[in-house]
Amino acid sequence: MLTTIQGTYEDGKITLDEIPSVKSKSKIVVTFLEEILDNAPKKRKLGSLKGKIGIPDDFNDPIDDLNEYMYE
Repeated sequence: MLTTIQGTYEDGKITLDEIPSVKSKSKIVVTFLEEILDNAPKKRKLGSLKGKIGIPDDFNDPIDDLNEYMYE
């Protein structure tokens, strides 16, 4: 049976994101996917653009340039 669990490696230690469902002694293979850089951009905070982006009141109004295609 194969089971995949994500985790991180730091300072010689592997920390799994969840507890494996394996009940007995098992062989494992550790694959390093990518480095996590400390200066990587942080996750965005939800709602941080509130009030900075808006939709014009006429957003759903028909576009005059398309009249010849829509009303033929």
